[in-house]
Parts: sequence; structure tokens; C-alpha cells
Amino acid sequence: MNKEKDVIICRCEDVTLEEIRELIKRGYTTVDEIKRITRAGMGPCQGRTCRDLIIREIARLTGKRVEEIPMPTFRPPIKPIKLGVLAESEDD
Repeated sequence: MNKEKDVIICRCEDVTLEEIRELIKRGYTTVDEIKRITRAGMGPCQGRTCRDLIIREIARLTGKRVEEIPMPTFRPPIKPIKLGVLAESEDD
């Protein structure tokens, strides 16, 4: 049994360790690249759970130090907010 299939790295988007490792082996070596392909880090937690796991896996498989792996791009809102908050505008 392949345990990599059972290990979930991104719980929000249901991305497995096996998927992450396969992408790194194919040359995707930044969190942003992996995020675009798998949606890892794009769920409700916005990567707070999986980002560090992905960075450590990239470092391990590429032989780089964790500090050498670029942090992913953050776009507002950084923290999840309810859509109603955005809809409530003082410009109305």
C-alpha cells in the first residue's frame, strides 16, 4: 500500500503528499506553481495549514534549504472574510 496516497497535505483542497511529490519531480519547485496546479493553499485556511508542509517537501526533494524556497504570493484578503463584509460598502 502506498502511504503517500493516504497522507493529505492540504485538507481544504484534498491534495496528497503523492501529488505534491510528483509535481516536484516534474520540475514544479515553488509553492505558487504547485498552488496553481493543485489549488493547495487556496481553500478556507489560505495555506496556513499546508504552506509550510509544501515548502519543507520542496526543500527535501530539491536539496535546498527551507529559507531558499520563495514564499507564495499572497493576495487580499489575507484572512478569510465573509462576502457580506465586502458587500457592505460606505460608497452606497
